[in-house]
Amino acid sequence: MLHNSSLVSIADLSRDKILYLMEMAQEFERHPNRKLLDGRIVATLFFEPSTRTRLSFETAAHRLGASVIGFTDPKVTSSTKGETLKDTIMMVANYSDVIVMRHFLEGAALYASELTSTPVVNAGDGAHQHPSQTLLDLYTMLQTQGTLENLNIHLVGDLKYGRTVHSLIMAMRHFNPTFHFIAPKELAMPEEYKQYCNKHGIKFVEHEEFNEDTIAAADIIYMTRVQRERFSDLMEYERVKDVYILRGDMLGKAKDNMRILHPLPRVNEITQDVDETPHAYYFQQALNGLYAREAILCDVLGIPLEDIKKDTTVIH
Repeated sequence: MLHNSSLVSIADLSRDKILYLMEMAQEFERHPNRKLLDGRIVATLFFEPSTRTRLSFETAAHRLGASVIGFTDPKVTSSTKGETLKDTIMMVANYSDVIVMRHFLEGAALYASELTSTPVVNAGDGAHQHPSQTLLDLYTMLQTQGTLENLNIHLVGDLKYGRTVHSLIMAMRHFNPTFHFIAPKELAMPEEYKQYCNKHGIKFVEHEEFNEDTIAAADIIYMTRVQRERFSDLMEYERVKDVYILRGDMLGKAKDNMRILHPLPRVNEITQDVDETPHAYYFQQALNGLYAREAILCDVLGIPLEDIKKDTTVIH
């Protein structure tokens, strides 16, 4: 469930709510610079490293006229003195209108949202959820395919620890997708998400092969990085890190409409020659993070789409 107006899990969002946020993001793509959040303060608490998520949330806040406070390294905070997460949240809630938080513990955002009436936006909690990434992914799919309905989506790489793919499955339950899970056994989609698919009537196929035939039917290829930081056994990481690499010569049978997404950062799972093909879309996807996160900030702060459409503070 949603606590106050927080965004904790993508599973909390109905089909209508997702489409509403898509429309809001579209409005911000047309006019990203506004003063809708003039005088508001956005706190960004990043207990785990981030580049795109943090910078796009902070850019979204600034483009909407808000001020930003927060930290990018918990070592510079009182948590190094033993301050609990509860006390940090309670204190920051006093200073801000919305808290954007990334944390290494699953469930941290839910916990934070239960402590305060200040809205909390989950910017990633462990290997669990990444709802704002999912909304920008959905917006990118809608932008490139013209629809979210009936898509063939190939998820490739780290499906065990990849919170972006876990969130995506939950969001797509409304739109009748067919998923192809492409991963080595060590990084296969966890049983709980396969059960989720079965429960919600989501079609999926599992593969260990990754070649031009496997991906020929894809509308979306969603590549993921094998995340070294999630492995306790570095030998296991070394064994699987380069199993699936998407190269330009694998795209010969790809559909014209197929687009390649990646939550970034990329290590070596997509070769540079793919960047020059019309299928590559990951940098535009990262830009869409700005529009999706502008929509999220306005939504959790209670600014409706109607007001955004009527807004006269657009800065050209």
